[in-house]
Amino acid sequence: MILASDRLMQIRHYLYLNGMTGIHDLASEVDASLATIRRDLQRLEKQGLIIRTHGGAALADSVDREVAFETRESHALDHKRAIANEAFLHLERGSAVFFDAGTTVLQLARRLRIDPMPLTVFSNNITVSEALSGIEGVEMNLLGGRLRHANRSLVGILAEQAIENLWFDQVFLGTSAVQSDGTISTPDSEEASLNAAMMRRSKECFLLTDSTKFGRRSTYRVGHLDQISCVITDTDMDDAQVLALRERGHTIILASHSNDGLPER
Repeated sequence: MILASDRLMQIRHYLYLNGMTGIHDLASEVDASLATIRRDLQRLEKQGLIIRTHGGAALADSVDREVAFETRESHALDHKRAIANEAFLHLERGSAVFFDAGTTVLQLARRLRIDPMPLTVFSNNITVSEALSGIEGVEMNLLGGRLRHANRSLVGILAEQAIENLWFDQVFLGTSAVQSDGTISTPDSEEASLNAAMMRRSKECFLLTDSTKFGRRSTYRVGHLDQISCVITDTDMDDAQVLALRERGHTIILASHSNDGLPER
């Protein structure tokens, strides 16, 4: 049986992806009665998350970006959790680490929450800071800066000034694209600039990304695979591509979600 909170999330995601939707289609999508869907829509409307119309609903404009983040977060979730579990094995107790605003890195923060260790964690992501808030042994530090709603991240000059006064033992980065020439890129200029600064200020850089990001292009350059200590991706990565990257000297770890070792939650 689907929990009410999960059903409300499904409704929001469906409205984000499909726009204005009739109540019958929503009921079919989440496998609920029309009466249940009407109650759900009333609840979402009271929270200011949707706009109800005659016979249907649409997302309120103000929450589009929030749901976009949630949708990315849930994409390829098994792979992201497996990658995060592998990355967890590389965390060094007592070290200073940076977790960026990638959704795969967020899964690493949630993995750390399950099995804490002494760490000083810095991040520019609000959701990461929430995940690690109040965890014994984890000192959580959130950068200041301009809030980029699409990624729930803090970017801009204030964030970069803070980075330049810090040094990290390890940085864990996500990415939007790894281009065929090894360039790591992202669609936002301020996010790219901040991530580049993180890489300059760290002893080790780990790139956590699912295999679908390889071969893509994005607008703004973050850096190059030559600057990455280790790439952790999933087992759907093309064998020839893995071989080619290893022949160029890159360290690639393939994380399998069939045995991700995560405890039940």
